[in-house]
Amino acid sequence: MSYASSKTTDTVIARHDDVGKLVLRVAVGMLVLLHGISKLSTGPGFIVKMLQAHGLPGAIGYLVYIGEVLAPALMILGLWTRPAAAVVVINMIVALLLVHTGQFFAMTSQGGWALELQGLYLFGALAVMLLGAGRYAVAGLQRGLN
Repeated sequence: MSYASSKTTDTVIARHDDVGKLVLRVAVGMLVLLHGISKLSTGPGFIVKMLQAHGLPGAIGYLVYIGEVLAPALMILGLWTRPAAAVVVINMIVALLLVHTGQFFAMTSQGGWALELQGLYLFGALAVMLLGAGRYAVAGLQRGLN
């Protein structure tokens, strides 16, 4: 294989990587954003009460809007993608610890992990945080914004 064909192959693979990053960040971002939109209509009351029950200030519950609305929107756009994905990761860890600790080792009646959806959000956001936005993003390949 010549140098020229190797370079072309590397370019094609890089484009596929960028498309994969786009699909991952939009899919995870949209799914988390839908949870945030729901909380916009119902309010963070459930989360505030849960935090207070654990001895934490209820006002922290309003940060859910950053973790489930702002950060996913930034991920979808591809703007400050890595920090936005990190916020989603932290949001999911807090959600797992506050709401789902009793389900860590539980299985569903269909044989799946009881927390597979939360796990998908957490590890999907972690992957976006590690990979960045890729070429197909508002910020493009500007490293400072992705």
